[in-house]
Amino acid sequence: MLRKFIVFFMIVSQTFHSYGQLTKNTLKKPNILFIMVDDLRPELACYGQSHIKSPNIDRLARMGQVFKRAYVNYPVCGPSRAILLSGLYGSPNRFNGWNCSLDKDVPGIVSLPMHFKNNHYTTVSLGKVFNNFDDGKGSWDETWRPALTTTEWDYQSEESIEIFKKRNENRQFNSEPRNNQNLPKRGPAFENPRISDEIYQDGKIATKAVEKLQQFKANGDAFFLAVGFKKPHLPFNAPQRYWELYDTAEIQLPDNFYPPQEAPKESLHEYSELRAYSNIPVNGPLSENLSKKLIHGYYASISYVDAQIGRVLDAMENLGLEEETIVVLWGDHGWQLGEHGLWCKHSNFSTSLQIPLIFKIPGESVGVKHESLVETVDIFPTLCELASIKAPFHVQGKSFASLLNGENFVGKVALYSRSNLGGETVITKTHSYTEFYNKAWQVKANMLFDLTIDPNENQNIVADQEKQEIISEMSRMLKHHKATRDNIALP
Repeated sequence: MLRKFIVFFMIVSQTFHSYGQLTKNTLKKPNILFIMVDDLRPELACYGQSHIKSPNIDRLARMGQVFKRAYVNYPVCGPSRAILLSGLYGSPNRFNGWNCSLDKDVPGIVSLPMHFKNNHYTTVSLGKVFNNFDDGKGSWDETWRPALTTTEWDYQSEESIEIFKKRNENRQFNSEPRNNQNLPKRGPAFENPRISDEIYQDGKIATKAVEKLQQFKANGDAFFLAVGFKKPHLPFNAPQRYWELYDTAEIQLPDNFYPPQEAPKESLHEYSELRAYSNIPVNGPLSENLSKKLIHGYYASISYVDAQIGRVLDAMENLGLEEETIVVLWGDHGWQLGEHGLWCKHSNFSTSLQIPLIFKIPGESVGVKHESLVETVDIFPTLCELASIKAPFHVQGKSFASLLNGENFVGKVALYSRSNLGGETVITKTHSYTEFYNKAWQVKANMLFDLTIDPNENQNIVADQEKQEIISEMSRMLKHHKATRDNIALP
């Protein structure tokens, strides 16, 4: 009964606040274009990785502000997106697993798009925004995802389609919600057919985004448009022209193509997500040739989605919306390309946790690169402050709008993340510390990396006697975070 009252009170109080905000603010509200990219790590030219062909994201970076030390709070798409859209940290009690649900875990919470909708924005979701299409009920005026025209995972080459169909010929249709037991078997981990950009889903999403921007321009309404692109998520399917931007023979394997020294076994995994694909061995290490082919496919997928992002940015500029639209580009988590002997995400290493994050704000500084620590949970209150909307009282992040506006900004001392490996991580400007627990929540393994001398996290120094004071302090910070994150403060 108490929980139902709290949820009702939260919704009602937000609605009354929204009405008051509209009457007070006579200035035109800034539009929000929120670009979400699945599995995009900060291996981009604008992050100093010149081998990547990402001209459109780089253009956005030149026009905006780049965060060099942005992290997610959970390195899996479902929880990461639920955290972003709710403004709440994940915990053992909410946002666990790729198919988690905001509506089920925190019913009644005012989501980010719902809050803007309550403040008289038109809210539209295109593509993959919430991981579950039907999640976040009441958040959107319109939701849309492209229909699959061939197979699950959007295969387009005849060979890939044939492999997919053969692997699933005896599969029975299951209308239950998607989970690890009822997913179709996957086809190849990559393909490169000679097709146009619009054939794949991300091309269709870009086309729909351009149409929506045209409608917004014609209507003159303030909008919150979330555009969720699916690449470079597996399978690494991209038109051949983007594969031709790279040469497999020139691709280098990472220097740390091995587990960190003294890494606990709890920190590693068998990258089962990748092994589910038809051309990936079910166990054992990947060959050098296959590893380079996968990296090639990931790079091609980045360049493909970059081109689709460019189409959306071009439309915004051509329609004259640039000077009244805040643009955000966010990757939902990092990705392992062989670093630490791992593939996919799911880990507590920075390669899984660190993301690209770019804000472009009309009238503010451009080409700026920030070193301040920010995390996904901070984006909700930041967008509220930038739009002159008071954030809901349940939000647990800290706005960094003053940093974007060139004002004095006291950054965070630490960021927090957790993974489905059971690890809880705290990151400061100088160190990353992770604890793994048994069922009684006692520490059974831990790891510490000194990011000032070991930014790639290759040497676990948790046994170093000179580091015990640092470990004690970071463990205390984790303990406090775990003890408070399930508390949703009332006003």
